[in-house]
Amino acid sequence: MHHQLSTFLIASAFAMSLSSLAVAGPREDLLAQYASAAKAANPAFGGFSAQRGQTLHSQNFTTGKPDSPSCTSCHGTNPRTAGKNATGKVIDAVAVSATPTRYTDPAKVEKWFKRNCNEVIGRECSAVEKGDWLTYVTSL
Repeated sequence: MHHQLSTFLIASAFAMSLSSLAVAGPREDLLAQYASAAKAANPAFGGFSAQRGQTLHSQNFTTGKPDSPSCTSCHGTNPRTAGKNATGKVIDAVAVSATPTRYTDPAKVEKWFKRNCNEVIGRECSAVEKGDWLTYVTSL
């Protein structure tokens, strides 16, 4: 009886691990790519942080464009609400809970990271910064 229960538990755990692989999507793939790049850059990398992502989102930088010193300059302080760019164009909320289709096209994600990081920070974001920020907005 004990052997049957052990076999059942092992089989159940294996099935659950397979089902979690099946639900991985574009966001999870991006996070895995960023984690791989972060680990390659720093073997001590220990994972992404929503808290660091929130800090990045709200931090003011002096190294980018003066009219966009932070992510909140365009995206607003509440990630669950729409923002506006400098020309007044409405930008969908960055929180996945508010805009579920966000971050499902890796090419678009990279395009916007490149543009926004250069404008706000004055350089491209690191893999850790991308992963932290994406972890933050997907946690909301």
